[in-house]
Amino acid sequence: QVQLVESGGGLVQPGGSLRLSCAASGFSLDSHSIGWFRQAPGKQREGVSCTSDGSTDYVESVKGRFTISRDNAKSTVYLQMNSLRPEDTAVYFCAMGRGCPVPITALIPAWTNYWGQGTQVTVSS
Repeated sequence: QVQLVESGGGLVQPGGSLRLSCAASGFSLDSHSIGWFRQAPGKQREGVSCTSDGSTDYVESVKGRFTISRDNAKSTVYLQMNSLRPEDTAVYFCAMGRGCPVPITALIPAWTNYWGQGTQVTVSS
């Protein structure tokens, strides 16, 4: 069955970096898209970034700071997060779908039926 497992979250100071990983199993990563979402306390889950084989996209709030990448051989998708801000604090989830939506603002929870368990990212001094 489809399984997505996130890792790499933690506590980091403002301006710091983290790299999240999403290990995928139960399907062929090279023919599916992976989206990263986040949910801050008291807020709705929001899309952050998406990768299809050969393309990537980001919401404006993370563009230039976050980089999504994939290693199909390892069935893993990464989210490199640099210049982190307190407002990036959230639980981060990866999710699987078919085709990244255009525009990226259409990356909403209804895009997917497959979620990981999430990893907490806290940006604080």
